[in-house]
Amino acid sequence: MQPDLKGVKVAVLGGDAREIELVSTLSRLGAHVRVVGLPVKHDPPHVILYQSLEEALADVKAVILPVPGILEDGNLYCVYEEKPFLLSETLLVKLPPETPVFCGYARGKLKEIVQRSSVNLITLLDLDEVAILNSIPSAEGAIQMAMENTAITIHNSNSFVLGFGRTGASIARLLKGMGAKVTVVARKAADRARVYEMGMNSITYEELQEQIGQAEIIFNTVPAMVLSSCIVSKAREDAVIIDVASPPGGTDFEAAARLGIKALLAPGLPGKVAPKTAGQILSKVIPTLLANALAKNNGQ
Repeated sequence: MQPDLKGVKVAVLGGDAREIELVSTLSRLGAHVRVVGLPVKHDPPHVILYQSLEEALADVKAVILPVPGILEDGNLYCVYEEKPFLLSETLLVKLPPETPVFCGYARGKLKEIVQRSSVNLITLLDLDEVAILNSIPSAEGAIQMAMENTAITIHNSNSFVLGFGRTGASIARLLKGMGAKVTVVARKAADRARVYEMGMNSITYEELQEQIGQAEIIFNTVPAMVLSSCIVSKAREDAVIIDVASPPGGTDFEAAARLGIKALLAPGLPGKVAPKTAGQILSKVIPTLLANALAKNNGQ
C-alpha cells in the first residue's frame, strides 16, 4: 500500500520518461509536484511546471533528481530540454537540513556539492529493491543492443559477462535462457560457484586475458577499467562489446576503436528501452522512502 503524501511539496527536476511516470504517481498520492524540464501535462492535480530550479525548490520537502543525477559540469541530466539547468551548491544549501534528495547514482560532482550542504542524499541504485528490479530492463536492453550490432544469433554465441552483481546476473541468466554459451568473469569464489550451479562457465579476471579471444559478444557491468587496452588487444576483431557500467564504463574505448573492435557504452538503458516499466519501479519505491524520510525528520 502506497503512503499518503497529501500536501507534501516535492520538486522533480529533469530526467526522462521514467520521471514522467513518477510525477503521475506522486500526484495521485496527493503530493504537490513542482516539475522542471519534463513535458508533463497540467491535467493531474497539483502538478506545476517551473522554468527555473530556484523557483521550483522554494519551500519543498524533498527533491527528486534524474536517475543519472547531474553531469560533471553540474547540469541536470535532462533529455527533453536543450537549455541547461545548473544544480549549484548555492541552491542546495538553501534547503532545510536533512531534506531528502533522491537520485539513481551520484557522480563526483553531485557528491561534492552535497558534502558542502546538509541535505540527505539517497542513491536509489544502491538499494537492492531498486537495483534488482532495474537490472531486468538493463539486461533486456543490453541484449537488444547486442542483437542489433552483431551478425550472429545470441543462441550458440560465445558470450562473456564481466561482473556477477545484480545486472550481470540478470544478463547471464537471460543469455543462458536464449541458448548462448555463457562465461561469467567474477572476482568472488562464491559467485563463480553460483555460476557453475546455474550451468554456466566461470573464470577469474586473471584468466580473462588468455580467454577473451573466445568471446563473440562481451557484456561489461563493472564500473572500473576491466577491459583495458591490454585485454582488448586479445579480443577477436569481430567481437562486440556492450558496456552497461555507469559512465565512463569499464572499457578502453580508444583502444577498441584503434583495433577496429565495436565497443558501445550503454548507460541508462532502462529509461531508453523500457521507460514505463523503469518509471513504475521508481514509483513503487520512492513514495515509501520519501514518507519514511519525512517521518524521521518530523520526529527529530
